[in-house]
Amino acid sequence: MRLGVDLGTSVAKAALFDDDGAAVRTASRPIELDHGPDGAVEQDLETIIGALGTVVRELDAGTPELVALTGQGDGCWLTDAEHRAVRPALSWLDGRAAGLLSEWNRDGTTERVFRVNASTLFPGAPAPLLAWLDRFEPASLDAAATAGYCKDAVFGRLTGVRATDASDSSMPFGDGTGTGYSDTVLAATGLEHRRGLLAPITSPLPTAELTGEGAELLGLPAGLPVTSGPFDFPANAIGGGVRGIGDALLIVGTTLGCLVRVDHLDTNGDPAGFAVATGEPDRWLRAMPAMVGTASLQWLLRTLGLEVDAVDVALGTSPAGANGVEVLPYLATSGERAPFVDPDAAGQLTGVRLTTTKDDLIRAMCEGLAYAARHCFTAAGRTGRVVACGGGTRSRPWLQVFADVLGAPLEVARTPEVGARGAVIAGALARGESLDVEAWTRPEAVVEPDELQRARYDEGYERYLAHLTSAQDLWVRR
Repeated sequence: MRLGVDLGTSVAKAALFDDDGAAVRTASRPIELDHGPDGAVEQDLETIIGALGTVVRELDAGTPELVALTGQGDGCWLTDAEHRAVRPALSWLDGRAAGLLSEWNRDGTTERVFRVNASTLFPGAPAPLLAWLDRFEPASLDAAATAGYCKDAVFGRLTGVRATDASDSSMPFGDGTGTGYSDTVLAATGLEHRRGLLAPITSPLPTAELTGEGAELLGLPAGLPVTSGPFDFPANAIGGGVRGIGDALLIVGTTLGCLVRVDHLDTNGDPAGFAVATGEPDRWLRAMPAMVGTASLQWLLRTLGLEVDAVDVALGTSPAGANGVEVLPYLATSGERAPFVDPDAAGQLTGVRLTTTKDDLIRAMCEGLAYAARHCFTAAGRTGRVVACGGGTRSRPWLQVFADVLGAPLEVARTPEVGARGAVIAGALARGESLDVEAWTRPEAVVEPDELQRARYDEGYERYLAHLTSAQDLWVRR
């Protein structure tokens, strides 16, 4: 058995996998986000570690061959030399650095970073968060040994080792090689004097043994091998079987994670998205992780006083095109980061009339999110297969909308716990173990596009882009 752990933004999940890649037992526990003034969104490391211990104990994992970690990316997790939090972590959803990022957008800093590593910046990225802390809370940085990522903070507590992997380190401070940090980026962001807070990069993955303290936290024997990484987006790509150049992953989660596997780093074009190192030579993930996703749909459901089961009902009632209702789904408090960057981005509903129903509003949001995914994949250069995963894939009618809008079959990734499966595959391969990766990642189903709907959705997508263009000049943060 191998144990995979996925420390997400809102849920800590764990799964125990057998030699054939089947998840024989799973467990999960919700994680709280603390929302404060001025767009603050923080999380407590001890709460996450406590949730991790709970789910691992619930699995009754015995003595697994491997403990493999993945988790949410971005944000800023400050820990001391003993791998304990100096202050609550700043989530990737935190919007306090929006003003600072606007300065960087105006003075060219954002573009200079992109030209080095093909990764853009958004308020919840490590660089603006670290610069914000340096400006307003320098004492917190002075007290810290590491400014890192969620999975690496947990890895440190479990093993006592300070390290990160190629996926997280490649953005935003990466030097474009996938193996180092850039002096140019640190200078451009004014963070040269904080370079010591960046953890050493270990390729292919950080690997260490579970310490006595880590064993006590998880209820497992000390000495077990533990791996850290990649973070959740690339872990889902591995767990979903995205292997070929041009193949894509659609994560229908809190955000829309749109990733395409490519064979080179492209620093040309308008700054948008991220280039995620895979730890393999000449292999990158061109990522367009929009800030929108199921969170936008959940906001609409709460506003309408409905539960999630209303989605399938709405998609079976309101016709394609939602009776003229159209949505720009950019509802994140920190704006948007892909396939364009605008900290002032906001949502929009158009075409609403007295005859508009709740079902029309829900369908319009589902279609708007599918258009956003198409926009992201167009920017990322998708040419091959599309694998889908995430909580939103439980709605097959919504998957049909995605397939119709994208005009491509959607391969539904093997469940449960695609990210944890990817972490186990990556961890096992990093340790030289042999796995039948194709068998581990065989899709559960394929959703074919409806050719009769493609023309309608092609027209709808063009209208979506026109709405976006007209709305951007009107966005003002209040």
